[in-house]
Amino acid sequence: MNERDRAQRSAHESGSEAGHEVGNGVDHAAGYIAGHEAGHEAGHEAGHEAGGNAERHRRRRLDEELIDAYDEELEMEVDDRLQESGLVISDEARALRRVYFRELIRLQGELVKMQDWIASTGHRLVVIFEGRDAAGKGGVIKRITQRLNPRMCRVAALPAPNNRERTQWYFQRYVQHLPAGGEMVLFDRSWYNRAGVERVMNFCTDEEYEEFFRSVPEFEKMLVRSGIQIVKYWFSITDDEQEVRFQSRIEDPLKQWKLSPMDLESRRRWEAYTHVKEVMLQRSHIPEAPWWVVQGVDKKRARLNCIHHLLSQVPYHEVEHADVTLPARVHHPDYIRQPVPQDMIVPEIY
Repeated sequence: MNERDRAQRSAHESGSEAGHEVGNGVDHAAGYIAGHEAGHEAGHEAGHEAGGNAERHRRRRLDEELIDAYDEELEMEVDDRLQESGLVISDEARALRRVYFRELIRLQGELVKMQDWIASTGHRLVVIFEGRDAAGKGGVIKRITQRLNPRMCRVAALPAPNNRERTQWYFQRYVQHLPAGGEMVLFDRSWYNRAGVERVMNFCTDEEYEEFFRSVPEFEKMLVRSGIQIVKYWFSITDDEQEVRFQSRIEDPLKQWKLSPMDLESRRRWEAYTHVKEVMLQRSHIPEAPWWVVQGVDKKRARLNCIHHLLSQVPYHEVEHADVTLPARVHHPDYIRQPVPQDMIVPEIY
């Protein structure tokens, strides 16, 4: 590392530390970004603008990625804190965020109606989310389920199969997660692991891989004949966008848990994943359960587009309900509420 690089790195780290001292809680995000901005500026003074434009763009994308990772309410709070600290997000970006928030709330209201219809009709819905690591699958699943009844909308995110499951029929461990009447199940990755990660990482044999493609169309047709609706999404991102999202996970302590050794290896094997993805979409795209590709580079648009499309796939309508009247509390003359012992009370720190 030369003198210029050392000076730039030292200034960048100093700025990051200063930003982290802004505060706790919500201030963590604003402080984190403020620190990176301060380090970035100081570092570039030391670096005499060498590669400045490219680095500024990369830094800005990482900062945007950090903000996008938070819930919508916290994201608006971070925007306000950044403005107070002088690091203002452009008016255009803020306006787009507000449009996104309004549309998201509206679409989530429609999801509530859809779930109500599913519950009242006994409909069964399976939604499959596939895509590369950091493509945005978890983000859209979170926004879909955010305001739904968790008793009737479940997320299935299965770990790697154990020794016993490896000896079973391949689809067996997924079958137990299929919905009953009135339920919807969102698969955060699914039986298509065999066509993707297992193929790239050599976790299955050539024969197992070919058997999967012989079986999966019939398996899904059988589910559809039994009354289960299947909607399949592939989230598509670019090489550059995945790099930004991985780098954001490396740098943000709140997201480092998302980055596994398998993710890092998948990054190295980008081209192999491209090939198996193309084969998968070609060989398992059937009329009964077609694939839909979500353009995922812009996270917010991807979430809105996916939710809007999902709503269009289900023939729901608003279900009429009788008005709910809150009953009066029953009072008894001998009712006494006993005091709670002080040593049982959680300290009120906030």
